[in-house]
Amino acid sequence: MLTLHRAGLLFTGTALIEDGAVLVDGATVTAIGPAAELPGGPARVREWPGVLVPGLLNRHGAWLLEHAYHPDPREGLGERPLAPPAGLGDEQWGGSARRGLQRLLGHGVTALAGTFARAAVRTAVGRSGLRRPPGGDPSPGGLDPLAERALTAALHRPLVVGGAADFAVFAAGAVEELDGGGAVCLGTVLDGRLLYRRR
Repeated sequence: MLTLHRAGLLFTGTALIEDGAVLVDGATVTAIGPAAELPGGPARVREWPGVLVPGLLNRHGAWLLEHAYHPDPREGLGERPLAPPAGLGDEQWGGSARRGLQRLLGHGVTALAGTFARAAVRTAVGRSGLRRPPGGDPSPGGLDPLAERALTAALHRPLVVGGAADFAVFAAGAVEELDGGGAVCLGTVLDGRLLYRRR
């Protein structure tokens, strides 16, 4: 099914496009450009009131999922990662990792770096669909210094026609906030599927 994701600002990883759009067919990006120039056709349209960017890479995934505990909301311990309680079994580590992965999606993350030693965490990561970066991380280049500072360290890989439909949308004004942790993620798309949407 074709889906057109349209945003007030699109950052592909190499270029900024005002009123830009990404056309997705299944798990693949089939067109990128100004929304007015992309074929709408029978595509479902998602209008995003913010900045659409490539999915983000979390370089601390192994530590975050294997050395921190992500509490279940029913435990009444809040939503932030905590020091793990003593004696956690595989089942509890797996549950913690799944909750942590869901929270990462809620921050626009589509890729994780690191080596996962715990079998339960490896299983959760494998089932999540989050990608593992192949080799080095891309550098946007050619942008204004503010966008480069904010995004060079965070992006997984640029959006390209024929590439994976992995991206996130942040509230307007988020480009300068991405490296400071203050950006509000509105939605995260992985393999063309909307896996997180802010309510």
